[in-house]
Amino acid sequence: MSWDPQQYARFSGQRLRPALDLIARIPIEYPKTVVDLGCGTGNVTRVLRERWPRAKVTGIDGSPQMLAEARKLEEGLVWEQCELAAWTPTEQFDLVFSNAALHWLDGHPVLFARLCRNVAAGGVLAVQMPRNFGAPSHTLMHELALSPPWREALAGSLRPQPVLAPDAYYDLLAPQARSLDIWESEYLQILEGENPVAEWTKGTWLAPMLAALSPPARVAFEAEYRRLVAQAYPRRPDGKTLFPFRRLFIVAGL
Repeated sequence: MSWDPQQYARFSGQRLRPALDLIARIPIEYPKTVVDLGCGTGNVTRVLRERWPRAKVTGIDGSPQMLAEARKLEEGLVWEQCELAAWTPTEQFDLVFSNAALHWLDGHPVLFARLCRNVAAGGVLAVQMPRNFGAPSHTLMHELALSPPWREALAGSLRPQPVLAPDAYYDLLAPQARSLDIWESEYLQILEGENPVAEWTKGTWLAPMLAALSPPARVAFEAEYRRLVAQAYPRRPDGKTLFPFRRLFIVAGL
């Protein structure tokens, strides 16, 4: 589907913070090659290059719209368009990094085994994924998609829990990792604006659902979703909206 870089960037500060927290825990000093899987507009890819300026840093993304934005502002980085599910590099990397991207892919046991094979000996696999799919921002979306007006168009595309529990990733990675660090953080995001939680999901999880609907159905679905989400996340007296958001972090030394 076509992604909207401007919509995604509306909350760029909040989206960047987990990536910075992940980078801070990566125990590698001088990687020669770094790949950023699901790099989007390249905001985090640039941080990776700043952190390891001598490394060859490559950003991979399946969206031409996102990569067009990435290429505008930065030289000295390599950008490649490729769907992550089809990414089969011929080389290994000292750091395979992915921030808020792998939850779009199914089959994580097979996926993580493949990613480990793409890490050079002594290298690191570092991943951050949202694990907020039990929150009202997502459950309301799925309940709405299963209601009669939209069920036929959307039911087949629902993925209620795309990320496994933390201990499942331990079981997947522990047999082959020389070191393993897994943790979760819940960020209490303080948002501004009109119905900001709906605006947040419109740039991510809601986008494919809207894209699957005809224009009239899309308008009706979004309007009802926005109404429900505004009730679940009411604006506080100071004008702010609180949006708790849980994320899963994995740093595996291989």
